Amino acid sequence: MALHSRLSVTQRVLLAVLCFPLLPFYLCYLCCCATEEDANEQEEHRLERMEQGKQNAVEGSCNVGFAEAGKYQQAEVFTGSTIQVEIHPINRTQRLSKKLSFGKARKETRENNTIYDNKGFVDDTIKTQNSKEKTNYAYPWDRSNLKSFPVDLGKFKQLDAYSSKVKAKSNVEVLVQEVVKQAHSELEKVRAIWMWVTHNIEYDVEGFHNPGLRCGAAEEVLRTGKGVCGGYASLFQKMCSLAGIKCVEVSGYSKGYGYQQGMHFTGQSDHAWNAVVLEEKWHLLDSTWGAGKCNDDCSKFTFQYDEFYFLTHPALFVGNHFPLERKWQLLEPPLSLRQFENALDKKSCFYNLGLLSILPESPQIQAGREGKATVMIESSSPVQFMHTLNEKQEDGILTLRPDGMKLEIYPQQSGKHSLKIYAKNHDAGKKYSFVCEYQLQCKSVNKEMRLPAGFSNPVGPSWLTESKGLHRPTQCGPLIHTQDGRCSFGFSVEKDLSITSDLITAAFRMTDDEKRRHIFVSRNGDWVEFKIQLPRAGLYVFSIYAKKTSAPGNSYGFVCNYLISCTDSSVQWPVFPLAYASWMEEYELVEPLVGVLPANRDVHFKLKIPKVAAVSVSGTDTHKLTQDVDGYWTGTCSTRGCKDLNVMIQEKHNDRSYSFVLNYQVKND
Repeated sequence: MALHSRLSVTQRVLLAVLCFPLLPFYLCYLCCCATEEDANEQEEHRLERMEQGKQNAVEGSCNVGFAEAGKYQQAEVFTGSTIQVEIHPINRTQRLSKKLSFGKARKETRENNTIYDNKGFVDDTIKTQNSKEKTNYAYPWDRSNLKSFPVDLGKFKQLDAYSSKVKAKSNVEVLVQEVVKQAHSELEKVRAIWMWVTHNIEYDVEGFHNPGLRCGAAEEVLRTGKGVCGGYASLFQKMCSLAGIKCVEVSGYSKGYGYQQGMHFTGQSDHAWNAVVLEEKWHLLDSTWGAGKCNDDCSKFTFQYDEFYFLTHPALFVGNHFPLERKWQLLEPPLSLRQFENALDKKSCFYNLGLLSILPESPQIQAGREGKATVMIESSSPVQFMHTLNEKQEDGILTLRPDGMKLEIYPQQSGKHSLKIYAKNHDAGKKYSFVCEYQLQCKSVNKEMRLPAGFSNPVGPSWLTESKGLHRPTQCGPLIHTQDGRCSFGFSVEKDLSITSDLITAAFRMTDDEKRRHIFVSRNGDWVEFKIQLPRAGLYVFSIYAKKTSAPGNSYGFVCNYLISCTDSSVQWPVFPLAYASWMEEYELVEPLVGVLPANRDVHFKLKIPKVAAVSVSGTDTHKLTQDVDGYWTGTCSTRGCKDLNVMIQEKHNDRSYSFVLNYQVKND
């Protein structure tokens, strides 16, 4: 309105013609305001001078940068090849402009279709916040997305490759122009800057230990190529501001290097990160943690890019970032510092692996009266897990599920213990990633659940055993309770798999022969049956191993475990009969199943051995068995005067030689 008041009548008419679409409104204005112009002209000039004085005091910062959309229009002023954009308020009446002070408009220069802010956004971003930029997210995490902004990482492939490899420049302004050259949106600009910082600035381990050596200013971080968290945040904020992105540095507490479960946070902040505005909403990121990791004593930094900390969902970000200003949690309701301290620290790989939740949620847990503590994890897809108790893989029973796992810990000593959980994708080789840690307090020890050394997890059939060729288990649970010390179960097995197994316990020492001969395996087509007889009461681990029949060598890989428990102290089963190499998996033994026979007894035999001419039992005499209509070989043999009995087969009728397939010992009187 101040500009309009200084125009002549002719100029006003020309302006009206040029603004033809607004002509009806303009004519109304002329009619309403013309009679007052002369009387108010002097007053307008006085107010305009007062307004100009207030603007000079603002030092050029824009105090309305966060006001609601729709209240401003842009007037472009062309000066050569450079376009200057000034933001002016749209005013309905002449009086309104005199009552509100908008300060100097922010100026931006546009060259090569890239916008750079010459002033930065730090001051006005902190002082004034647009209601549309007050982004509040629900807590706890709703599992909808790891990020607060919809991102298709596949579309960033070319941009990531370009921006991460841009060579460092002499100053930040030149660097930003080069880094965002292929970016066409605010999101792409933020992404390009993020990729450059996380791939080109290394953590200053010397500066971490010696504050006097630290580089904090953006230009210094760029010059040296290194910085601590404050340097990362400063450079990132500077680059975003030059690219026209609203960005602030956020300070607070973190569960990073040196953090231990149960720590309390006081005093000054120990970490810095950034918040940026995209589509009028705030989003969080941490380029320091996105760049890589330091070793245990923070003496060496390794670039190890972590996508998790780019536009992280605030409900996840707050797991290990607590801002001093609560508003930068971007949560509703926000967490208290005590809640932050008492929350389990889940590493970024927890979510990168598709894990959704874990119970207990507190890092401090206790073993109950049974001497057991339980941890359960839910995942969005099958994941493999591992644990350590005091840095050893022991005292735990881990069962896999398609949507997670269950871990039962039985510490064999009272006191405090460190329980760490690791996870990996099935196709990730042998490397597991550390996901979280508990401090476990145990007051009561359950000696009955003492597991043998060398015990391997997971226990029980699962999606993992299926991936290794074992299907349709008859025993689905990981723990088998047997009253009389005997049990049996089976699997459908892929035809090209060879199976072996063993039985171990921590209750007493078993010989290698006993580990194998308390198990008897029979195979019929693709079905494998395991029969087990326990030597005495106790807790046993039954393990299955397999290899491809076409694979060279004799190396079998672990497939599955079962826990077998018997509490009857009267149980005392002997071994199964010794099976020679000529005993084939497809043979079936019905009786006798015990490998030690009583003396001076007639013993009945029943076996299924297909595709042979004859089956005999040899003691003091040789007794031929007869084959029934079902294909079973049956008959009786006496143990009188025998030390052992052997089952023999004749493969062809004209063969003069026999092959031993089974051996039975005979008890002495």
